[in-house]
Amino acid sequence: MLREALPEIVTGSVPGAKAKAILDRRNEAAPDIIATAKSMGAGVPISDISAREEVMDAAPAGTIGGTYCGNPLACAAAIKTMEIMKEEDYCAKSLHIGSVVRKAFEEMKEKYDIIGDVRGIGGMLGVEFVKDKESKEPNPEFVSKLVQTALQKGLLLENAGSSSNVVRFLAPLCMTEEQMEAGLKIFEESILANL
Repeated sequence: MLREALPEIVTGSVPGAKAKAILDRRNEAAPDIIATAKSMGAGVPISDISAREEVMDAAPAGTIGGTYCGNPLACAAAIKTMEIMKEEDYCAKSLHIGSVVRKAFEEMKEKYDIIGDVRGIGGMLGVEFVKDKESKEPNPEFVSKLVQTALQKGLLLENAGSSSNVVRFLAPLCMTEEQMEAGLKIFEESILANL
């Protein structure tokens, strides 16, 4: 019986960074199925499903397929990408970036009433902007201005969330500590410029 599936579509498989962060947080056993895609091929379209043997064997022959099945270029790109991810320990980098950035965002949340929440796992985080912490009413207008101000200062931000009031943070794992600190500085300066 299938208990749990874990999608790692956006993170692409940073071999297991998201899975590790989730399992560390929940202190539970590994999922039955892990679906990966996107960054797994470093820009070349590819996806993957990994599962325990009894789960994969339960599917009748020919029923597991997808758009990107068996493309030799995509497979070669994914193999090389995963080699680099392993050699450069992108799993640890993701967890380190997440730790540093979450701490900075949590400190900003304490300073600014406009930040309602900081959420996410590992190096994939979201900062929710609200009109006030009491009502938690979404503040998409602020996020729109924040994104434009940050862009003028050289930082590209992405708004997200069903109310467009969340700034999604998913930085490249190849960035340096200096780049990370510079980005955090611009982010906070941009918040202050729009208060």
